[in-house]
Amino acid sequence: MRYTGPKARQCRREGVNLFASPKYQKILAKNPNIPGMHGGKRLGKMTEYAKQLREKQKARRMFGISEKQFKRYFDKADRSKEVTGDKLLQLLELRLDNVLFRSGIAVTRMQARQFASHGLFTLNGKRITVPSIEVKVGDIIEVKSNKKSSPIFASNKEEMKDYIVPDWIKVDTGAIKIEILAMPEVKHFEQMINTQPVVEFYSR
Repeated sequence: MRYTGPKARQCRREGVNLFASPKYQKILAKNPNIPGMHGGKRLGKMTEYAKQLREKQKARRMFGISEKQFKRYFDKADRSKEVTGDKLLQLLELRLDNVLFRSGIAVTRMQARQFASHGLFTLNGKRITVPSIEVKVGDIIEVKSNKKSSPIFASNKEEMKDYIVPDWIKVDTGAIKIEILAMPEVKHFEQMINTQPVVEFYSR
C-alpha cells in the first residue's frame, strides 16, 4: 500500500528531502532526527542489510510508489540486458508523473501525480489518468485546453523560472506542452539514489 501519513516523517526517516519541496528542507534542518519513540540521532553504523533497505525505501518513497510497484520496476530492469540499477532509474524517470516534475510544470512529484491522476493532461492527444504510464521518445504531453488558464500553472511557472529542464525533454511553457526527445541517460537520473544497495537488497 502507498504511504499516506505525514511526509515530513518519511523525510526524517531517510534523512533527505524526498519530495523536492522547500518546506521539508526546513523541517529537516530544524529536526533531522529519526522519528518515533525510539528515534534520535542517526546511527553511524548499520548492517549491510539495513543500508540496503534504507536505500530501497528512499528510492521508493522519492518516486511515491508502493513496494509492489517498485519490485515490478526492479524485476523489469533485472530482466533487461542493461545495467540493472541504471535501467531501474531510467524506468522511474520515464513515468508520466516524473516527466511532469522534470519538465518544471509541477514543482514536486506529489503535485505531478495529482495532475496526472486528475486527468489534467493528454498523452498524444488522449486524456490520461494513470501517473505511472511509461512515456516514449516522440510522445507529446499537453495540458487540456480548458485547464491551461488554471492559476496553479502560472504560479508554478514563476516558482520554477530558474529551473533548467533536462535535455531529453522539450518544454513549451506557454502552451504547457512537453515533447520526449530522447531516453534519459545516467547523467539525468535522480542523483540522491545509490542503486547498488537496492540491487543487493533484491539479490539476497
